[in-house]
Amino acid sequence: MSQSSVDVPPKGGFSFDLCRRNDMLVQKGLKAPSFLKTGTTIVGLIFQDGVILGADTRATEGPIVADKNCEKIHYMAPNIYCCGAGTAADTEAVTDMVSSQLRLHRYRTGRESRVITALTLLKRHLFSYQGYVSAALVLGGVDVTGPHLHTIYPHGSTDTLPFATMGSGSLAAMAVFEAKYKEGLTRDEGIKLVAEAICSGIFNDLGSGSNVDICVITKQFWFI
Repeated sequence: MSQSSVDVPPKGGFSFDLCRRNDMLVQKGLKAPSFLKTGTTIVGLIFQDGVILGADTRATEGPIVADKNCEKIHYMAPNIYCCGAGTAADTEAVTDMVSSQLRLHRYRTGRESRVITALTLLKRHLFSYQGYVSAALVLGGVDVTGPHLHTIYPHGSTDTLPFATMGSGSLAAMAVFEAKYKEGLTRDEGIKLVAEAICSGIFNDLGSGSNVDICVITKQFWFI
């Protein structure tokens, strides 16, 4: 048998066989599943001593409020926390997995976790699933290089910003940040601004609601 007649599996890159299969199924009359809109408002900003993260606590299942007190701020490391929007199971699974990897890395190196390490692990995992893991994240932390704030989208793209919002209430929250954010905010000013941004998302988005959770990360790694 000649080498040209043997089907050699691809050695790299992405396979689009499933895309062709899906197109064929749609042409035969199969209705493709629709996307489920999720509701959340998560925000973060950098202030003079560190990073402040905020989130609402409403979890929705379509038009139904499934949980009024859902925790959307996830522990990653003593100096790193992450807000999650999207599918609750995906955000919890991804953040728990990376948190475990960061702990093992701390045991091995004897050093505190870097924010860039958590960012790299999260975006590599999400990129490998090409958006099928519905997790939009706001990652914040303070390490030896200072405070850091990043956004991570479900397809794996990232941004590094002084303030950020994500979720269905993000536009209303961003309007507050763009009007009132300034460099060098004090802790109290930052907490007040984050709370106002989350409340703006709650009042203008039906998918966001209930309470406001706020996490303050400084070099001493304390939070409220």
